[in-house]
Amino acid sequence: MLTRENLEASLQKLRPFLQEDEGDIELVQIDEDGIVKVRFLGSCNGCPLSSMTLRAGIERVLMKDFPSIKRIEAVN
Repeated sequence: MLTRENLEASLQKLRPFLQEDEGDIELVQIDEDGIVKVRFLGSCNGCPLSSMTLRAGIERVLMKDFPSIKRIEAVN
């Protein structure tokens, strides 16, 4: 079930990989239509590879854990 708590638990599994490079991620919002908004922190904020990290890593894992997610969006 897609809840803030469950999504935070999944993000906790991903955080160590981001933190290795002095970055992090923050859950901002879960829309009713299945769009999850996140914010990159630290060195991930503004990194030219952050869009690839979002699609190939974070989105792939979260959409596998929660099939009701339609899309992950990064916000500032």
